[in-house]
Amino acid sequence: MELQKMNGHSNEDRYRLTGEPVSESPTFLCERGKNPKQNDNNHKNYCKCLVCFRILLLFIAILSAYSIHLLLKSAGVVGIRAYEQLGYRAFGHPGKMLAAIIITVHNIGAMSSYLFIVKSELPLVIQAFLGKQENTGEWFLNGSYLIIIVSVFIIFPLALMKHLGYLGYTSGFSLSCMVFFLISVIYKKFNIPCPLEVHHNNITIPDHYNIDTTTDDFCEPKLFTINSQTAYTIPILAFAFVCHPEVLPIYTELRDPTKKRMQKVANVSILAMFIMYLLTALFGYLTFHGAVESELLHTYNYVDPLDVLILCVRLAVLVAVTLTVPVVLFPIRRALLQILFPDKPFSWLRHVSIAVGLLFLVNLLVIFVPSIRDIFGIIGATSAPSLIFILPGIFYFRIVPEDQEPLRSKTKIQALCFAALGFIFMIMSLSFIIIDWVTGEARSVGGH
Repeated sequence: MELQKMNGHSNEDRYRLTGEPVSESPTFLCERGKNPKQNDNNHKNYCKCLVCFRILLLFIAILSAYSIHLLLKSAGVVGIRAYEQLGYRAFGHPGKMLAAIIITVHNIGAMSSYLFIVKSELPLVIQAFLGKQENTGEWFLNGSYLIIIVSVFIIFPLALMKHLGYLGYTSGFSLSCMVFFLISVIYKKFNIPCPLEVHHNNITIPDHYNIDTTTDDFCEPKLFTINSQTAYTIPILAFAFVCHPEVLPIYTELRDPTKKRMQKVANVSILAMFIMYLLTALFGYLTFHGAVESELLHTYNYVDPLDVLILCVRLAVLVAVTLTVPVVLFPIRRALLQILFPDKPFSWLRHVSIAVGLLFLVNLLVIFVPSIRDIFGIIGATSAPSLIFILPGIFYFRIVPEDQEPLRSKTKIQALCFAALGFIFMIMSLSFIIIDWVTGEARSVGGH
């Protein structure tokens, strides 16, 4: 359900369609050597850099699973199944407020990223159904109008459900849509020629794209390079694996809730997402190489904007992200209720009002913020390490009693080191992002 986070940017921040050497481009794959003597080593470089990407992705996935282990163990000790209540048990009211604020900020960012996908992809779907190769400006091809319609008639009714368990069916369906997306990306890899031919479809290419697919090394994987854009890579990967605000509510909704069973559910989910992220990133990149955009589906427009399979994929992605928004809204509403109305009985008025307010706020962000990338990078560099590393580690250290785990026990020391890793990750990511803003380097280079 979190697969769409991997794009990390809106389609306004597109990558250049270029075949030139991308020494500026932050990609995790490899490049054929400029010197002919280096070309024999291309396969070795390719494999080495694939290993780099896999290690990074696997590293984040394992840490995410371990943090869920700490979270479940802390919850099991005190019998609490709400993230905010764990914060209250660990640090009193300030801890509760901190956890609620972090969850709210993180999930608002997630909702915004999903609705950005709706804003960018739904006009293309309607455009394809009408047989148009370009957006002709009608209101029904305006993404801002469309996200309001989707929010009112689809997301809002689902967001009114009282229990998260009912949304399990929609979440499962959205996951199947993303599996279809992955299969289609793999299939297209073997059906799209390289170099990419973009002129035969009479498509208007934006002037800011530098198109040169004729260079010898265009269809070779690119060398691992680092620049300012790399600062956004790890925050986006971390953001993609954050499911922690939903873990405890789902734990409560299980038919036979046990820590072991919930950990198994989390491990299987993270493994599935790891495989889907890896294969989507790999085959998407190997299809277009230097021509890949930050919004992968937009790149297929340069092949055939009316392709039936890609149209079906777009519909599947739209269904997936639309059905996921209510699931993400649920923890925000619970966090706000914990802050504003603690110990109050359930009220439909509050339930509905918070849903309306959240959807209104997120729609405003998506409509008026031209690019989600900087916001996404900041949220991924702050809330993601807090939810994955810092809070689970310090909650475990504070909540688990000393008679079960002494302060100097191996497990508690590991939990503190885990939290410290989160602080290091946060400081480094924020530093790189701020440096990128200050130096004002090009925002449209490369691809993750």
